[in-house]
Amino acid sequence: MAVMSSLRDKTHIILYTLLAAFLALIVFEWGMQFTGSSGKKENLAGKVNGKVISSSQYDEICKAMTEDFRRRSPGAEVTPEVELGIQEQAWANLVKQSLLDQQFEKFGITIQDQEVAEALNSQTPPRVIQQYFTNPATGAIDRNKLESIRRDPHEKEVWLQLEKYVRLELRESKLLRALLTLNHVTDRDLGDLVSRVFTRFSASFIPFPLSFAGTDSNFPIKEEEIKTYYDGHKELLKQDKPSRKADFVFFPLIPSSKDSLGARTELEAMRAEFSTTPSDSDFVKVQSDRPTAINKAYTRADFSVAAGDAFFSPSNVTPGKIVGPIADQGEYRLIKIKKVSASAEPVARASHILLRVNPASREDVQRVRELAMYIFKQLQTGVPFELLAKKYSADPGSAANGGDIGWFTKERVVPQFAAAVFGARPGAIVGPIQTQFGLHIIKVTGSDNRAVVGSEIVRNIRPSTETVDSGRRLATAFQISAKESGFNKSAAASKLPIIPTGEFVKRMPIPLIGYSDKVAAFAFKASEGDLSDVLETEKGFFVMRLTGKNDSGYRLLDQELKARIRAELVREKKGAALEKKLAIMAKRPGVTLEQIAASNAGLKVVVADSIRWSDGVIAGYGVDQPLVEAISGLAPSKLSAPVKTNDGYALVLLAKKILPAGFDLQAEKTKAAPQLIRAAQQQQQLFIDEYLDAVRKSSKIEDFRP
Repeated sequence: MAVMSSLRDKTHIILYTLLAAFLALIVFEWGMQFTGSSGKKENLAGKVNGKVISSSQYDEICKAMTEDFRRRSPGAEVTPEVELGIQEQAWANLVKQSLLDQQFEKFGITIQDQEVAEALNSQTPPRVIQQYFTNPATGAIDRNKLESIRRDPHEKEVWLQLEKYVRLELRESKLLRALLTLNHVTDRDLGDLVSRVFTRFSASFIPFPLSFAGTDSNFPIKEEEIKTYYDGHKELLKQDKPSRKADFVFFPLIPSSKDSLGARTELEAMRAEFSTTPSDSDFVKVQSDRPTAINKAYTRADFSVAAGDAFFSPSNVTPGKIVGPIADQGEYRLIKIKKVSASAEPVARASHILLRVNPASREDVQRVRELAMYIFKQLQTGVPFELLAKKYSADPGSAANGGDIGWFTKERVVPQFAAAVFGARPGAIVGPIQTQFGLHIIKVTGSDNRAVVGSEIVRNIRPSTETVDSGRRLATAFQISAKESGFNKSAAASKLPIIPTGEFVKRMPIPLIGYSDKVAAFAFKASEGDLSDVLETEKGFFVMRLTGKNDSGYRLLDQELKARIRAELVREKKGAALEKKLAIMAKRPGVTLEQIAASNAGLKVVVADSIRWSDGVIAGYGVDQPLVEAISGLAPSKLSAPVKTNDGYALVLLAKKILPAGFDLQAEKTKAAPQLIRAAQQQQQLFIDEYLDAVRKSSKIEDFRP
């Protein structure tokens, strides 16, 4: 039975991974309040508020997730970075599970066998049942199939896992209800929501940017102000783990032109034999560094941009042709094309500007919204997307390339990002789009629906022993010189750049370096100023100097943080000065917006009708949710006091509020019930997120892993 094979294949995932996660009803990022490692405890991976996570639990989930990775990505190498990612996800899942169990215990949430039986037999059964037992032809649960599994003694293990997952879902639902009793949306709140949704506002306003208050130099910031701000916001600057800072000189392990030529020559010598071989499968298995690449469907998403352009050129995409060798991200590829067709799923190419945001901080959300609006205004004036991506994007991997993330399928990006890209045409700029990574401003740069089926021979371009020895000698010579003459002096003499790591914690990849246990061992044992031995990794050789240690549990007040605080204080002072200045303007007897605009160069009155509260859209002006929120609460025909906008303040005159003729609040509330429920859930979700974030921050999570 296909469903049983699927369930058996995923049993370990259901047991070890899905059991640790909230369902889609509750979505939040779990950070971790670590106390740091005090050395490996025997048979303990760690503790959560004193509750033990055993090493056997941790090892078992790591093993299961590694097996799942190999099954999903046959032929892919389990690199140190992949292994670290699996370990951290396994640890995060176990921590989540422990915290959830403690919340279940706190609220006295238990599930009786009868509740499980009723859920399985209900018209809307739990999601795991819907996922595996829904008949695609009818959309209904196949009760016969479900009952046959329950009665089959050979499927006892699978049935027990199903019951366990159903039990967890029921417990989570009860927890959700328990939390929502602490904060709920009243009928009056819902009435206000539906009225605002249907109301259209007409208003005039003058937007005043912060720059209207004066230049930054008019608002000097003293060192003691920065220190006071830091002390007052320290709880927002907590660090999960002890961190280190270092700088290093890097000797990359790059295959020489001789190494590259050797790999290319090998493939060129195989072209004739590959062309005439009676069995592509046998030939690939023996000759290729990727022996599973047989009768595989390729799209542009399977290549780097340059390699894809070469492979999908009109002269190459022809059945029976052998294309290559093509250089592609450290390997050469020789592909024998069997057929060309339309792909099952289209692929797209896009660039993005990522703006990180902390959803739990209203100040941070507001700051990022203002920055997004500023970037859009820059785009509208003709500033190239690539320049803005390099300047503002928080995605270092793509920012250096002007935000370009290459070609991808829907499955390779998060759903919100995919919906935005695949719903737009090439050339369109969309966003900002919210994902778990932050806000994205996206430029769609390409679309392709071609697929090529073929087999390929791959040769990884590996550094030869001669190349490795040469790199090691250079790094060793530098390390000896740095010990004798000093790190900076030796780097300058050798014309080598000194690269800072930024702050990093023990179990995380470092930009350029990746994850290296050798680097971590040095950084967390050395004293500030110490110089490392030559650190050898797959990417090359590093000589590192430790420049900072932070075991305080808070981010240190370094120059970077001082600059950020200084900028925030300047914004606060300019905002306060601007608000005061506008309040004086608005209080002048009989003053009008037109008079204010006429007496101040560069200002203009914006007149807008059909302003929508639901999306913050002001026709002919843009999206400004804080301004629209303020407009919706004003009394008509009275000049407002200063109200906040995305990037400053505004003075507003509300002309009128219009509801549709014959508007019936009660009828519309009933008709719009699904939308109202979603709106209410958004408010409730904010409360839940804040509650769970508080749980995380107040938890003591001890990590004993080496």
